[in-house]
Amino acid sequence: MRIAIVKLSALGDIVHSMIVLQFIKKYYPNIKIDWITEESFAPILGNNHDIDDIKTLNLKSIKKQKKLIINELKKINLYKKEKYDLVIDLQGLIKSAIVSKSIGKFCVGFDKNSTRESLASFFYSKSFYIPYEENIILRNLLLVSKALRFEFDKEEVLNKKSFLYYKLKDLKDIKNYLNPSKKNILLVTGSSWPSKMYPKEKLIEIANALQENVLVCWGNEKEREIARFIAENSHAKKLPKLNLNQLKAIISQSDLVIGADTGPTHMAWALNRPSITIFGPTPSFRNTFQTPINLTVDCGKKIDPKKLDKKDFCIKEIDPKIIIQKAEKLLYG
Repeated sequence: MRIAIVKLSALGDIVHSMIVLQFIKKYYPNIKIDWITEESFAPILGNNHDIDDIKTLNLKSIKKQKKLIINELKKINLYKKEKYDLVIDLQGLIKSAIVSKSIGKFCVGFDKNSTRESLASFFYSKSFYIPYEENIILRNLLLVSKALRFEFDKEEVLNKKSFLYYKLKDLKDIKNYLNPSKKNILLVTGSSWPSKMYPKEKLIEIANALQENVLVCWGNEKEREIARFIAENSHAKKLPKLNLNQLKAIISQSDLVIGADTGPTHMAWALNRPSITIFGPTPSFRNTFQTPINLTVDCGKKIDPKKLDKKDFCIKEIDPKIIIQKAEKLLYG
C-alpha cells in the first residue's frame, strides 16, 4: 500500500502532524508514505526514516507571480503518476483539498463541520467528523486512525518516540554555543502573530533569573532585533541564523526550551525535550500536548478556537515569575 499525506504548512502545524507517522508504521510496517509540503518547510521532514519521499510545492509563490501556477500544476500532475492508494489531507483547507483530490483517486479529510474552510470537504472521497476544538495532535491522529482503521490511546501519545531528525554535521555547526558545564536554555523570540509573542523585556527577566547558558534563536529580521536586545540586556547569547536542521539539532541538545505558541517550541515536544509554551490569544488545550516535561502557561482567559482574536495581547499580562518557577522545576526538580 502506498499513501500520501498532504500537510503544506506551517512549521508548528507540520510538527504537530508528524506524530502520525510512527502510529501508521506501527500498524502497517510495510506501508510506503510520501509527504506533500510547501518547499520551505521540507527540511523539517528531512531524515525521517518513516517517510519514503518528500514532495514539494511552492503554492505561496503564486500569490506573488500568477504565472508560476503552471509550474505547480506540472508538479501536481507528476505526483499524480505515483498512483497512491490513499491520500490523507491533514491540512483541511480548500487548497490542500484540491491538491489531495488532484494527486489521488481516493482522498480523505475532515468533514464540513470539522474545519474552518468547510468547502474543502467536498473534494474528498470520504470525510470524517472530528471536532475542530479537539487537541490538534489528537485531531491528526484521529483522522489518520479512522482512514486506516486502527485505534490508539492517549498513553501512547505520551510515550511517543522522538520524531525529528538531523545529521551530525548540523550539530557540529552549532555545538560551540552549547555549554557542557551548564544547563542549556533556548529562548524562542518569535511567532506568527505579534500578539502571540511574549514581550522581550519579560524574556530578559527570565534570562537573568536563570543563571545558566541561555541562548536566543530567531527567524527573521524583526526577531533578530529582539534577540539582539535580549542579549544586550542580559547574559543570554544571540544565536546566528539557523536553518531548520540546525534548529532541530540545538533543540535536541537543550535542557529547556521557552517560547510562545510557535514552531520551534513545538519542536521541543516532538524531540522529547523539556519545554514551556507561553499562550496568549490561542488555546493551550488545543495547540499543544502537555506532558510532565512539556508545560504551558496561559493568560487565564477562555479562548474559543473558532474565534481567535489576533488583536488580543493578553500574553503581555503573564507574570514571568510563573515561567521562572516552572523552569526551575523542570531544570532542577
